[in-house]
Amino acid sequence: MAQSPSHRLGQIIGETLESTIRPILEAVAKRHRLYLDCKSPRKARGGKRKVVWIDGKGNTHELDYVIEAGGSDKTTGLPKAFIEIAWRRYTKHSRNKAQEIQGAIVPLAERYADARPFLGVILAGVFTEGSLNQLRSHGFQVIYFPYGSVVSAFAEVGIDAAFDEDTPDSHLKRKVGQYKKLVLAQRERIAAYLRDRHKAELDAFSAALHRTLTRSICTVYVLALHGGVRTLTTVADAIAFIEAFDEITPRGPFSRYEVGVRYSNGDEVRGQFNDKAAAIAFLRSVR
Repeated sequence: MAQSPSHRLGQIIGETLESTIRPILEAVAKRHRLYLDCKSPRKARGGKRKVVWIDGKGNTHELDYVIEAGGSDKTTGLPKAFIEIAWRRYTKHSRNKAQEIQGAIVPLAERYADARPFLGVILAGVFTEGSLNQLRSHGFQVIYFPYGSVVSAFAEVGIDAAFDEDTPDSHLKRKVGQYKKLVLAQRERIAAYLRDRHKAELDAFSAALHRTLTRSICTVYVLALHGGVRTLTTVADAIAFIEAFDEITPRGPFSRYEVGVRYSNGDEVRGQFNDKAAAIAFLRSVR
């Protein structure tokens, strides 16, 4: 089936967003001696091009960029950042796209919770404030290039990228054709325009990524708990139990360890363990 010109134009904008953010991610990865994975053949995944990670339930998720500690072309490292890119032209699609991104990256963040990876998303086009806040509420650092910025960026090389649902296919094909004729320097000029126009947002994004990658452990707490769980039927019974509880000479067998690690950037990782071996293994895994 032939690709629609509106779909291809959307792909072009998506590719432009990738080109916009890539130099920033490359600089951060190089600074911290990390590996930046992106859509390209890689020996670690059998030469396949797509960046695919698996969550704790065995579901696969295709991503745009992943920054890895200990990664290389031949070896998959520990994920330190998951970064996704999306373009949507119409408000009616923005909430669904935000939920799609959330549904892909949050399960990966949960699987690699001990590493506390950075979650980033670069959006462009038309997204509602509600969809942006939804992502922020789940811990995403968001960069948003409004539709007008995208149109202005392409205008820098003489392309009118504006379109809506009534734009004829013939006009969209002409826009796609104009882009095909651009040389690499002209395409980079579009990305450079977006970087210049949104420098403050990109600097904030980069700084947040840097804080995550350079975080250090501030404190570690360990709480050894004894005694069994008391299940009561009413709040009044629970209050009565607490009021009568002897805190000076508590009794009961060992219950579990509660362990928490607090980091310099405000992150915190917690765990509950039934034995020493599991608690120690957890502490040895934190970075």
